[in-house]
Amino acid sequence: MIEEVFAAGDSPVHSIDPRSRVAVATLLSFVIALCENFSTLWAGLVLSLVLVFAARLNPREVIKRVLVIWGFLLFLWILLPLTYEGDVIYRIGKLGLTKQGFLLCAKISLKSNAIVLTFIALIATMDFSTLGYTLNFFKMPKNLVHLLLLTYRYIFVIENEYRRLIRAAKIRSFQPKTNLHTYQTYAYLVGMLFVRASTRAERVYNAMKCRGFKGEFHCLHEFSLSRSDWIWTAAAMIGIALLIIMEVIARI
Repeated sequence: MIEEVFAAGDSPVHSIDPRSRVAVATLLSFVIALCENFSTLWAGLVLSLVLVFAARLNPREVIKRVLVIWGFLLFLWILLPLTYEGDVIYRIGKLGLTKQGFLLCAKISLKSNAIVLTFIALIATMDFSTLGYTLNFFKMPKNLVHLLLLTYRYIFVIENEYRRLIRAAKIRSFQPKTNLHTYQTYAYLVGMLFVRASTRAERVYNAMKCRGFKGEFHCLHEFSLSRSDWIWTAAAMIGIALLIIMEVIARI
């Protein structure tokens, strides 16, 4: 189940207009992703941490989500220094650990953590319906927005169907093993899940047509940029501009 553990709150970040948050998060992520200087990357990471603290998020929940990318980064730290060409600083048999490989891993780690923390602080602090409204405001394709909202709404329904099928199999004494019967059972389970999902989709579509759905989702909240929103957006843009200036100076 997808939990919106950060959506509810009374922090300064939660009170900011979601359109400003999406714009700042997108721009800041692009700037961090394109930076190559370590001082700029560290500054970007510090800025993302400041946003997390300003959002007053539960540190344990934040770490749980960041751990997802740490596993991938650990794989990179093991693989890249051994395969990336450059100056060898240590040899393990015929394999050599290169300085350039370690530097690349460090850059990827700083960028990944900074971008993930930025999105946790600015995007995860709004619910999915608000995010859909915001994407629609920025003229994202309507079909993509509708797909996002409907997928979020009905993924829980599909999960319940999956659990019902698993319970039915267990009641019939099904025990997973590494044999052909197990593979066939799981294949039948996945096929039945697709059949039920398709049937449910048709029912939902007919229900929406009966209620006069004409391809538009209407948001129940009216958003307007207040003075504090403009001040926050201006401060965020100044921070992003400083990152760009730091990167340009470092490359000169």
